[in-house]
Amino acid sequence: MIGVTAQYFALFRELAGKESETVSTSSETASQLFSELSKRHGFVDPMERCKVAINDELVDWDSPLSSGDVVLFFPPVAAG
Repeated sequence: MIGVTAQYFALFRELAGKESETVSTSSETASQLFSELSKRHGFVDPMERCKVAINDELVDWDSPLSSGDVVLFFPPVAAG
């Protein structure tokens, strides 16, 4: 298990009911963590339409996690 901080933006923040949380997880990648948190908070947007950053840098979903990382989740944004 590792400890990471998950930060949520826009709709994800509303669904989670918080801006961030510390998570103890066995997830090894950003995608695994997203799946875990989607089940917990009811995120319905497909991962492929969302963005993720680790320690303020946009990364691919298969990027590995390390203890102490800050993982930021961004839902799809509609432009009008």
